[in-house]
Amino acid sequence: MIPREEIHTSGCAHLVRGGVEMVEPILFSLKNMGIDVYGNPDIYTREYLQFGIEEARELRLRATSRAIKEKQRIFIIVSSGMTTEAQNALLKSLEEPRAGASFYFVVSSPDTLLPTLLSRVQILSFANYSAQKEIINADEFIRSAKAKRIEMLKQILPKDKEVRDVGAIIAFLSSLERALGKNGARKAKEGLEAIYRARKYVADKGSMLKSLLEQVALLVPEV
Repeated sequence: MIPREEIHTSGCAHLVRGGVEMVEPILFSLKNMGIDVYGNPDIYTREYLQFGIEEARELRLRATSRAIKEKQRIFIIVSSGMTTEAQNALLKSLEEPRAGASFYFVVSSPDTLLPTLLSRVQILSFANYSAQKEIINADEFIRSAKAKRIEMLKQILPKDKEVRDVGAIIAFLSSLERALGKNGARKAKEGLEAIYRARKYVADKGSMLKSLLEQVALLVPEV
């Protein structure tokens, strides 16, 4: 089994459209990345009617503290809006997160945020989470030839400038890992490492998602 420190995402900032209902899919994704989401002192979740300068200063201060249990601290902030002053106050913290801090900002209208803040975050989608739908059947995937696997991946890869559906991708990777174990695949080490690598970087801004998933398709053994 891969060490826990190897499957944590690096410090980064994410933006999710919606309200408090998006906290559950964010926690679901963190859990599937190997992070304990229950009673974890390193996960800080708060909901605000309006996120202002005082809230930004408090968050910035909390983000400098070291993690207690995990390798990083994770901040999930839900707010209907963020003032211009608050956004400007967070810019440096988002660009150079200290102590490996990761941020998830959930806002109803991301398009109202400053371009300077938007340039520092990875916009995430959890569109398929609520449907609990298995987009790619993991058992069929590991029985398929590599060319067909790559074709199947198109179902979860974003098209053009679409936002990547992190929930759907992580759910697929997790079900694929379980399917490998269930089918007792031999020589699965490289395939499992490719799954862990894709799951680790799927939410990171600038990650080459297509290449990561194609590595999974090529390295997971056929059973």
